Amino acid sequence: MKSLSILLTAAALLVLVGCNTVKGVGQDLQKAGETIEDAVKKK
Repeated sequence: MKSLSILLTAAALLVLVGCNTVKGVGQDLQKAGETIEDAVKKK
């Protein structure tokens, strides 16, 4: 579980680095949240 958290955090940081606007950051955070929710539901 710890390695999954680290992986998701690293992926979220990479996505955030690619954002150019505040709107983009919000969308990226939403997608990261959905990914985390999906991972938790599968366990």
